[in-house]
Amino acid sequence: MSLKDRALHGFFWSFIDSLGGQGIQFIVSIVLARMLTPREFGLIGMITIFIAISQTFIDSGFRNALIRKQKCTDDDYSTVFYFNLLISVLVYLILFFSSDIIAEFFNEPRLSKLLKILGIGLIFNAFGIIQSTIFTKNIDFKKQTRISISCSLIAGIIAIAVAKVGFGVWSLVILTLVKYGLSSVFLWLWTIWRPKLIFNLRSFTELFSFGSNLLLSGLLNTIYENVYYFIVGKYFSAVHLGYYTRADQFKMLPSQTLTGIITRVSYPVLSSIQNDKYALKHGYKRIIRTTTFVSFILMIGMAAVAKPMIIVLIGVKWLIAAEYLQILCFVGMFYPLHALNLSMLQVVGRSDLFLRLEIIKKILAMPTIIIGIIFGIKPMIFGMIGNTLLAFYLNSYWSGKFISYSFSEQVKDILPSFMLACIMGLTVFFAGQILHLHIYINLVIQIVLGAMVTWGICELFRFSDYLYFKARIIDHFYRR
Repeated sequence: MSLKDRALHGFFWSFIDSLGGQGIQFIVSIVLARMLTPREFGLIGMITIFIAISQTFIDSGFRNALIRKQKCTDDDYSTVFYFNLLISVLVYLILFFSSDIIAEFFNEPRLSKLLKILGIGLIFNAFGIIQSTIFTKNIDFKKQTRISISCSLIAGIIAIAVAKVGFGVWSLVILTLVKYGLSSVFLWLWTIWRPKLIFNLRSFTELFSFGSNLLLSGLLNTIYENVYYFIVGKYFSAVHLGYYTRADQFKMLPSQTLTGIITRVSYPVLSSIQNDKYALKHGYKRIIRTTTFVSFILMIGMAAVAKPMIIVLIGVKWLIAAEYLQILCFVGMFYPLHALNLSMLQVVGRSDLFLRLEIIKKILAMPTIIIGIIFGIKPMIFGMIGNTLLAFYLNSYWSGKFISYSFSEQVKDILPSFMLACIMGLTVFFAGQILHLHIYINLVIQIVLGAMVTWGICELFRFSDYLYFKARIIDHFYRR
């Protein structure tokens, strides 16, 4: 199978994985949101930053270092496996003994037990990191798709069942633990690789020299992405954090799902042609244009229907989350661009520059955090939009220097998709203001209208990114 065919095959199964796995999780979250209260979601949001930071330490940048390395040995895989497992245990112990302090800081006594139990998932997850990395390196997402969908479905059913009998916030903990545990078990069952009793210091040093910069930049990025949970939870309340987390999770569904689909495949593919600058730029340019075409339409479309969508899916009690979601969508629409530009720095081996950029961007983001503490949640989210635009400039400028793909050229490539999405979004939004039908009917009409406007403009003006996207889908299904 050629590299192009492997890439298209990988994109297909990565799409099915995200559509199935994330779709199931989304449905489960909607059901749980109807059964639980904003406060219960807020409690989990308070400890999210600690779990996320811990997971970043466990990975330590080794996953991407292994994917980028042209030929990995059993020494490489085994060394990283034992390191990940050791760090997961150490990190869990730190969380366990600091859980009372964290609970006292937020003035929420229940957080102590929640963190002690939820942290066990970090160890579960560490057992399957290498198996998942091997699948990704080989651009083999078919088995990962089956595992992801199976685990999401089983974990979701169990979580809903325990929520129904009154477990409350613990149903969210059980959801995570079951998913992580089953995922690692299935990864071991469906892979032939097994760790050997080897810890090669030379292999560790080689991989860590690249991964250490990714570790530090990953920590900065994880802290930045989750610090808003921390701010809202500390300076407002668990209820307000519940609203914010639900809005943020709705925002992440299209933006991070799309990013996951693209980067999981594009990183190993682009890494395999890293020495051919022409092919690298051509492939990267196509990925940027196709990704933003989808991202802009999805995110601006979601902003246009945020209020009726929230009411229909999870109820009127979450209406405040819709106000946050409308603004957050304009943050999320640029998330795939950030990830792709930073991924390119990894492809060309500049993890040191990756780290420097993360440090600069996080320093520039400090005023937004201060705004949130002083003026409230909405002004903070507007500040996040400014940070997003600034981060896009910095990321695209430096990544573009290595493949002769400048910031202005990127803007020129993505501008048509942005204009298309704005026309569609405004049409859908004002249609919702004019229509005064039942909210369910309004929402359906708005979604259908948005799809028709997008399709009509693309077909009428022969929109190149749409035609490419359409041709690849038709070609793939024709071949199958």
